[in-house]
Amino acid sequence: MAVAPSVSCFRDTCNVYVLRSGTDAILVDFGDGDVLDHLDELGVERVTDVLLTHHHRDQLGGLDRAVEAGIRIWAPPTEVELIAGVDHYWARRQIANDYDLRQDRFSLLESVPVTGAVAEYRTKRYCAFDVYTLPTPGHTHGSVTYLVESDGRTLAFTGDLVHEDGKVWSLASSQWTYTGVEGWGATVLSCHLLAQRGPDALLPSHGPPVEDPPAALAGVADRLQELIDLRLPAPWNLAERVREPFDPVTPHLLRNRTMFANNYVLLSETGAALLIDFGYDLTGTAFSTDRAARRTLLWSLEALKRDRGVERIDATLVTHFHDDHVAGLNLVREIEGAEVWAPANVAPILEEPSRYDLPCLWFDPIPVDRVLALETSFPWHEYEIGIHPLRGHTPYAAAIAIDVDGKRVLFTGDNQALDGGRAILNFQYRNRFAPDDFVQAAELYAKLQPDLLLGGHWLPLEVTAELLETLLADARRTAELHRELLPSEGFGTDGAGARIEPYRATGPEIDFSVGIRNPFDRDETAAVRLVVPAGWTVTPPVREAELGPHGEAELEFRVVATGAGRVAADLTVGETRFGQQAEALVEQP
Repeated sequence: MAVAPSVSCFRDTCNVYVLRSGTDAILVDFGDGDVLDHLDELGVERVTDVLLTHHHRDQLGGLDRAVEAGIRIWAPPTEVELIAGVDHYWARRQIANDYDLRQDRFSLLESVPVTGAVAEYRTKRYCAFDVYTLPTPGHTHGSVTYLVESDGRTLAFTGDLVHEDGKVWSLASSQWTYTGVEGWGATVLSCHLLAQRGPDALLPSHGPPVEDPPAALAGVADRLQELIDLRLPAPWNLAERVREPFDPVTPHLLRNRTMFANNYVLLSETGAALLIDFGYDLTGTAFSTDRAARRTLLWSLEALKRDRGVERIDATLVTHFHDDHVAGLNLVREIEGAEVWAPANVAPILEEPSRYDLPCLWFDPIPVDRVLALETSFPWHEYEIGIHPLRGHTPYAAAIAIDVDGKRVLFTGDNQALDGGRAILNFQYRNRFAPDDFVQAAELYAKLQPDLLLGGHWLPLEVTAELLETLLADARRTAELHRELLPSEGFGTDGAGARIEPYRATGPEIDFSVGIRNPFDRDETAAVRLVVPAGWTVTPPVREAELGPHGEAELEFRVVATGAGRVAADLTVGETRFGQQAEALVEQP
């Protein structure tokens, strides 16, 4: 069926759209691949590329036929692993006691290789067609819409975002979490953002072409918003957030209301903007830890240019390394040209996350353009920005001090949380918390005397003398309780006597550094032996170090690995054996 002079729709397990240029063509979605048996009827001799809108089996069940035919396959970035890496996914997907309602099990049963990921927020040429990829989560986390100019019209290949006449193909697919509304909210958001692009027609995966996109998109958005309002105790108006994603803290400092962890924007009179933390989108997020559920969307940044006079984004400055604060840094750099600026104690983790055994690490390395020394300040346009070491939530963090519009604000990442209006200390032991960390933080606040504390997951907190006193008292009592609970001769809040870096590595030759500590109040000799799979070699077999009371040391080993496996550090201090205190993972190259 022809839907435009150069575009046909082939009915398979989904609509497969054939975009022709001469006798070459690209396909949007693939179904069971039967289209390859009918190319002559469509005037096509060769298919060069397949562009997938999402990972569901009805879209790509026959994708292995495309591989056999030598066709390039392009997938949404956050769903590549649900196509090319689905074997690993099936091995780890929780089935028993499952509260994850996403239809990610509606994936291929076996992996099929893909050529690569489509480039979101950009136009790329496939065959003779310039295709713009717009993220449109809702039906799945990673769903995209492809916008193509054809014969003077803008065609939107929407996957299963909409069906027809204000309907969706599936509501179940957009309920991502148990009792949650995230997928509905993401669909509302996607409908509004796609409408702003002004497409002339929507070409869905199921259903006929939609010739009145504004009405269809508004119908879906309005009905889902009503479902959300009936489900939630408090309003969650997505259309209003699309219109104005930012709340002003001061006239030149904005809080982004669309992010899972707060993103702040500092505005300069020069037309430049500085982002502080930039993670993933609230409305496109489910409460899961896999990559597909941690999606960065950039639609809020358009409002800075539209409404706030922003001409460029100079950089993103980060408070700490956790994924909800840094997931978007690479994408913002690619799309906006914004550099990444990181404190000196954070930059190494961003650049080489596989080296560290820490929680909440982002999946990819994030190159740092400017490493900021601690306990220093630097100018940015009309502002002076101070970088201060901040311990508590994690030692790999910094407090960022800026005077703006007559207020001294201090960005503190996730150091405090609010519970019933009370600031509470937010510590997790895997972040490498030590008992006195929050005492140091409270003393820093008292020294800097900020007017506002700006954190990652709550509204700006006004600083009073009473607040500072309470934070210091709570910090001191927290430290006392840890000393009362833990033995004086032990491994402290970390709970382990050794740590191996890199934590994840590939062979065959790997240099490991093993950090060890003496738990005793006396001098001792520590010995470390690396435990490796049979057939691997370790040089040297054992290392020793002389440690003072509670002293620490770093010991180096070289391992030659013959495949994937696990390595452990067996620790003895003096006459006491502590066994295998740390592990590291060697993965296949």
